[in-house]
Amino acid sequence: MPMALASPASHRTDPPMLTKSAAKAFFLGGTGLCSLAFVLLTLDTVAQFPDRSNASEITPQVMAGHKIWLDNNCMGCHTILGEGAYYAPELTRVLERRTDDWIRAFLADPARMFPGRRKMVKYDFFDPAVAGAEQARANADAVIAFFRWVARIDTNGWPPAPHLAGAPRTPGGGSAAPAAEPAAVASAPPFFRSVCVGCHAVEGYGGKVGPALDGVADRFDRDYLQRWIQDPAAVKPGTTMPRLGLPEADAAAIADFLATLSQKE
Repeated sequence: MPMALASPASHRTDPPMLTKSAAKAFFLGGTGLCSLAFVLLTLDTVAQFPDRSNASEITPQVMAGHKIWLDNNCMGCHTILGEGAYYAPELTRVLERRTDDWIRAFLADPARMFPGRRKMVKYDFFDPAVAGAEQARANADAVIAFFRWVARIDTNGWPPAPHLAGAPRTPGGGSAAPAAEPAAVASAPPFFRSVCVGCHAVEGYGGKVGPALDGVADRFDRDYLQRWIQDPAAVKPGTTMPRLGLPEADAAAIADFLATLSQKE
């Protein structure tokens, strides 16, 4: 007579269950360890704030610039450190793209720089004709000082460097060391060295918003260059090049300089 085989399940031994006291101890221990780790990480983060935020560089001028930023709701259009709106450019690293003088000229009259296109408000406290040259300059310099302080905050590499970013052109202008000014740029008129390099590069020095100017004299004659500098839209309607409103003498000086940038031997 065949023997009945016992079911394997009848020989299975279930793992022991945690007792209530063991489960309670496991829960309390795990919660305590996680809480301790959270507290320690929080303390470590707070301890790094002074160095990473450059707290020692918060001068009265930086505070004045921050006040202008807040009082005029600049975050309603711009972002800075990830906070704000996305209607206008992100400004955390603006000093890696623009020079101090470019920013001053833009703040004084945004529409002059980009006629018919820029929608930024023209604030009276940046306008020398309204606030006075000294006060308008002081207000613009305060905002620039605020931007410089923000640019030096250690954000672990955020935001990523935009592909349009050129080398900083003023000592300590951005978060990186300033690039050495080549001899070709050193011989340029002051306006070119302080404003034009905010968009254009010569020998790799300057911005990348506009085309590089190496060899520009091989492509355009001097008279064309002066007409372009004085009124770009009249030469090429729809161009993104701003009308700088330069006096004729300054435009002529820049055109004379550009006429020397030839790559022909």
